[in-house]
Parts: sequence; C-alpha cells; structure tokens
Amino acid sequence: MARAAVTPVTLYTRLGCELCEKAKRAIRASGARVALEEIDIDRDPALLARFTNDVPVVYVDGVEAFRHRVDPAAFAAHVRKGRQTMTSALASEKCIPCKGGVPPLKGEELRSLAEELGNGWKVIEEHHLEKTFLFPDFAQALAFTNRVGAIAEEEGHHPDIHLSWGSARIEIWTHKIEGLSRSDFILAAKVDKAG
Repeated sequence: MARAAVTPVTLYTRLGCELCEKAKRAIRASGARVALEEIDIDRDPALLARFTNDVPVVYVDGVEAFRHRVDPAAFAAHVRKGRQTMTSALASEKCIPCKGGVPPLKGEELRSLAEELGNGWKVIEEHHLEKTFLFPDFAQALAFTNRVGAIAEEEGHHPDIHLSWGSARIEIWTHKIEGLSRSDFILAAKVDKAG
C-alpha cells in the first residue's frame, strides 16, 4: 500500500505560549504525516513584528492554514484536502511530448502553475521541479520509485529519481528546452498521486 508523502508544516510559536503547546499536540494527534518545523518568533525581529501576539500560526505547504487554535480533525482534513485538490486538475491532464523550439515557462505563467501544483514541490532556479518523498524504510521508497517509473513510461516523460534509504527525491524538467513546460507540472501532479 502506498504511503502518502510527508507534508511540510511550519508552526510559529513563542516560548511559554500555552496555545502554541496545544497546537503542537493537536498537530501530533491529527495522525497526518507531517514534517513539523517549530519557529520561535522572539528570535527573529521580522517574525515578531509580523505575528506579534497572533501565535500560534500554522503554515501547511507554505500557506497559512490556522491561527490561534488547531483542532486535530480539522488539521488532518486540511492536509488531506490540500493533497487532493492541488493535484487533481493537473493530474487529470496528459503530458504532451516536447519537440523543442518552444521557450521554457517563465514569470507569471510559471508562478501560476507552481501555485496550482503546490504540495511541497519547489521550482529550482526556473529550471526544474523538485520534491523529496519520505518513507519509513527502503522497500517502500523503492516501491514508490517503481510506481513513478511506470507513470513516466505511460506519459512518455521521465524524471530524475534519486533513491536512498527512506526517501526518493524527484527532479522534473523538459530536457529539450532545458527548462519547465506544462507537462512537467502534469507529471509532478501524477507523481504526487503515486506517493
């Protein structure tokens, strides 16, 4: 059975904040697979000015999701819904083979597709997409890479896959144009569904 990728979560907190501790417990109790990064706003003047007394503030996949209070069920539902809706439209499309001669995506068009894809994918130097999927062991990471390989063959579009114990890093770009095309985002959405 496929294991879902770990969702990046950032929790902005303050030392001694009881609501922050409750939010942390709620996130853990939700059962959602997350990589939780806790940041104390008192250590950063810009964050302190931005959030002041609004903590806890929870960002899921780089987007603010909760402020002040977090309910475990609502948090789990938010993570699930985010995975489904962000990738479903793109994942339903078919990759179109690139024959070259077209410019790679740049500017607003690139930003818009990156936002639509979401789900922890990073655009690296406007050249390629990258995401690391985490698994509890080597066997599940390997099974995931095999699923990605099957998708790549079906779509005729092949990512770079970096497999290691408990993780698989996927890099996607259109080699013929040395940059990103819409098909790269479509393939990334399909890869997410395999995770």
